[in-house]
Amino acid sequence: MDTNDSLVPGFDSEKDDSIQFSLQKISNVEKGCLISLYGFVDTYNSTFFQNQMTKIITAGYVNLIVDCSMVTTIASTGLGVLTNLLKMVRAMGGNIILAEVQENIYDTFELLGFVQFFNIKPTVDEAFAYLTGRARSESVTTFPKIVVCPSCGKNLKAPHAGRFRCLECRSVIMVTETGLVTKES
Repeated sequence: MDTNDSLVPGFDSEKDDSIQFSLQKISNVEKGCLISLYGFVDTYNSTFFQNQMTKIITAGYVNLIVDCSMVTTIASTGLGVLTNLLKMVRAMGGNIILAEVQENIYDTFELLGFVQFFNIKPTVDEAFAYLTGRARSESVTTFPKIVVCPSCGKNLKAPHAGRFRCLECRSVIMVTETGLVTKES
């Protein structure tokens, strides 16, 4: 198994007890890396968080899945760092997918309008499926669910399966029970 330093040389040379990283290369995604975070991001460790994430991007990984299941808090400075990182990887043809974001953090993202910018998936498996282009399983999905508008790419919150209008581009989209999103013509 790869270690953080084998994927990103010198990655573990700096430490901060408030936030830990575990890196794993995503073999079937070009320039892909799964980043599992443990802890929190606040004013005091946001510079460390940004430096570590920048090391990952500088090492050539620009298609990132960030597993947030063990992240308890992301303060406003952390949101700013994530926004800057997203701009950086998008300029390089990549993306950041946030997975398993805890409800209190998601509510903050939603309140501040960040769900419109970030691709947020309920599970790491769905984030993998999104990056690899695999079809999702046909099991019933739990709602509410974050979906991506097929026209403009904005994240939308679907409270249930059905028809919705994108608030950004005004397209009508259909969300199935399995979470499949299509644009109505």
